[in-house]
Amino acid sequence: MKNFYQKICKVGAFSLFALSLSTPLMAQKAVDLTAFDKSVKPQDDFFSYVNGSWLKTAQIPASEGAWGSFYELGENNRQVLNMILEDALKQRKTAQKGSDWQLVGDFYASGMDTETLNKLGYKPLESELKRIDDLKNTDDLLKLMASYHNLSIGNIFGLFVSVDAKNSQFNTLYLSQSGLSLPSRDYYLDESERFAKIREDYTKFIAKMFVMTGTSQAQAELFAQKVLKMEKRLAEAQRTPVQNRDPQRRYNKMSIEQLNQLCFNIDWKKYLDYVGVKSESLIVSQPEFIGMADRMLTDYKIEDWKIFFRWKLINSASNSLSEDFEKANFDFYSTSLRGISEMRPRWKRIQGAVNGNLGEALGRLYVQKTFPPEAKKRMEEMIINIKEAMAERIKKLDWMGEATKEQALKKLAAIVYKIGYPDKWKDYTMLDIKANDYFGNQLQITTLETKRNWEKVGKAVDKTEWGMTPPTVNAYYSPTRNEIVFPAGILQAPFFNFKADDAVNYGGIGAVIGHEITHGFDDQGSQYDAEGNLKMWWTAEDRQKFEAKANMVVEQYNNYKVLDTVNVNGKLTLGENIADYGGLTIAYEALQRSFAKNGRPKKKIDGFTPEQRFFIGFAQVWKGKYRNEVLLERIKTDPHSPGEYRTNGALSNMPQFFEAFDVKEGDKMRRKITEIPAIW
Repeated sequence: MKNFYQKICKVGAFSLFALSLSTPLMAQKAVDLTAFDKSVKPQDDFFSYVNGSWLKTAQIPASEGAWGSFYELGENNRQVLNMILEDALKQRKTAQKGSDWQLVGDFYASGMDTETLNKLGYKPLESELKRIDDLKNTDDLLKLMASYHNLSIGNIFGLFVSVDAKNSQFNTLYLSQSGLSLPSRDYYLDESERFAKIREDYTKFIAKMFVMTGTSQAQAELFAQKVLKMEKRLAEAQRTPVQNRDPQRRYNKMSIEQLNQLCFNIDWKKYLDYVGVKSESLIVSQPEFIGMADRMLTDYKIEDWKIFFRWKLINSASNSLSEDFEKANFDFYSTSLRGISEMRPRWKRIQGAVNGNLGEALGRLYVQKTFPPEAKKRMEEMIINIKEAMAERIKKLDWMGEATKEQALKKLAAIVYKIGYPDKWKDYTMLDIKANDYFGNQLQITTLETKRNWEKVGKAVDKTEWGMTPPTVNAYYSPTRNEIVFPAGILQAPFFNFKADDAVNYGGIGAVIGHEITHGFDDQGSQYDAEGNLKMWWTAEDRQKFEAKANMVVEQYNNYKVLDTVNVNGKLTLGENIADYGGLTIAYEALQRSFAKNGRPKKKIDGFTPEQRFFIGFAQVWKGKYRNEVLLERIKTDPHSPGEYRTNGALSNMPQFFEAFDVKEGDKMRRKITEIPAIW
């Protein structure tokens, strides 16, 4: 079922990349010289200099919305995971019940069993659809909504458990805005032709899905308009992605009594009882939205809500039903919305579902096959080296006072790191996964994960938990845990290559390490202290200086044009841009420390100095191209800038880059000294 499993929510966790992709160990050259375009001067456009020949010839596969280094790694990783899953199909029948091989093998088998799924059609939803049809009053509606939090079915607001941002040793309950089926509020509110066409396609899609579950065409079209109208009202009440970047504004702790005063229709003690979670208070991320959502419960009739939640159920479940439902979902969300013309083969789609539902069971099999112990040791050495480099930079900052420096160094020293895979794995042995019940398997897993999460409320935070599965090619920083995490999937080329020289590795995984560390000191992460509490540790004067420099970063990225009238959103991408720039800077200094520590001579490889190879290593990581529809969605919703601007944007601020490639004043890759926002 789409988003059917309960995710662990990490409030304000900052990742390296927008997508969770995966990869196996790769044997490849540290620098791909065939990707270069030597007709482009590195002083003019370094991204195109390093990746230009590839950009001219590479085609985005019909089944993808974008392509590049991350995506190539993801594709290679799917081949490794495919071998594991094919092996699991063979071993599942003789494997011990509850073992990784049995759970993963039977779940994968159930997803690949299209014959059973196609016979069932939408039958797995029939009892729930009848429950919706039987709604009589607001209390019935609230019971339905409460149950949908347990099933990860679309709702008008989100309810989840995470670390209390101002009491970071304990978990608490969060309430947030939700309710949209399109990527963001802009897709409902922007009146331009581009978005109007998306809304037209969306209503056709809704109507089609209603018809597929027994509604007449005429009725389905009316239902689709009603859904769009109700979701638009929710969109109007939502904060923008930029507004949601303010962690102080997101933190509104309310008792049940205070929350009841905000709402007219919901008795929150009763509602939480319906959900099955106990809490005396909640952190309400957007109180004004919750108030509006509450009013909608009686502004619209029960018959309207039946339509709305019938849609949320069908849409949430569509990828877990027969192939015609999955195809209809693909035709809108992938083709109409993102320009993707071809579905991935079913084995890839179900592989993703296995990782999403049984990620640590699959991950345990994955690391046994792909993750060498020496990778962890090398990563630990690099992390220590990069933290030392960051400490030296903080001590030498000319814009920060001593009191703030002391707190910054305290926070840096307290950062915890996790590498490869969890020390403590999730227990799935209580699951009864069957080879012929794909929908039921997901329902079971969702129920288990939801119960686990509700039980965390008010309890101490489990520091061993991970927010990503081991095969993921990504990394993240969690401000409430003050930790940096690097799954096994990213610890491979081009990020991390055992056969490569230090320069390329520091430009790749070193910049990733630096990026995640710097997230602790970006515009959001810098508002959390060493213990992970949302608490200002800056002097007022130093914070004012920091924000002035951050505003320079905003202005820099606001000027990068991506599509006709669409520019990068400098405020939305601010944290990631600071992390790219700061992370690259401290990784460069760590490389120099590495040479000094190891006493290794600096020598050219492939005609490039170590310093040049460092920057090349960084640029080749961000090699990529996007479909226009995907690029538009990223600009509207993603806090990461597109790869071209992550590369050129950071490098055009770095004197170390200017020296390495002889970039002179007046060259396109060198910004004026008065425009360079030197922060970290």
